[in-house]
Order: sequence, then C-alpha cells, then structure tokens
Amino acid sequence: MAKGAMEKLVNLLVWIAGVLVSLAVGSGMIDGVLSIRLIPDVVVVVAGWIVVVLTIVGVVLAIVDRL
Repeated sequence: MAKGAMEKLVNLLVWIAGVLVSLAVGSGMIDGVLSIRLIPDVVVVVAGWIVVVLTIVGVVLAIVDRL
C-alpha cells in the first residue's frame, strides 16, 4: 500500500473514531448517564442534542464534500 493511501486510511479511521466518540458522549448526555457538576440536567440534555445533531451534520457535510 502506498504511503499516501495509508495516510488516507489512517485519517479516515481517526475521523470515524471521533464521530463515534462524539455520538457516544452526546447520547450519554441525553440519557443522563453523563452529567456536568453544577450545571442543570436540562442544560446538559440540550447540549447532548446539540452534539449529536452537529455531529450528524458534520458527517453529511463531509460526505457531500467528498462527492
């Protein structure tokens, strides 16, 4: 495998890992599994939804950009 192709593969894997982590954190905030001390739960849930929505928008934009 060429060096450029290997670099692209590693970048893709790192990007996918970042997307999965973002979705996991956002889902945890929405479900109440993850909380932030001194911040009301409703704010944490809203922030979780923002993380999930922006992650999905980012994925869609990245796919459209590649086309």
